[in-house]
Amino acid sequence: MIQLQLFARYRETLGVEHEQIPWRDDFTDLRSLRDALVQRGEAWQVLDETELMCARNQTMCNLDERLEDGDEIAFFPPVTGG
Repeated sequence: MIQLQLFARYRETLGVEHEQIPWRDDFTDLRSLRDALVQRGEAWQVLDETELMCARNQTMCNLDERLEDGDEIAFFPPVTGG
């Protein structure tokens, strides 16, 4: 099972803060998970942004990061401040 966390604009757009995603053998990295989520429909395409940031088990990473059953994955947009 993958514990998915969505933050900021992604959470607001999708109306989902967290979700349990059943493990699949084709989830080899975060990109494969993200691509599967994008296939859910038009609203989920918000995760196909080039600025997408992600973390695996509370550590920042990129979409090429290996994914394992039981991981906690967070997707969030870049944060700007002033």
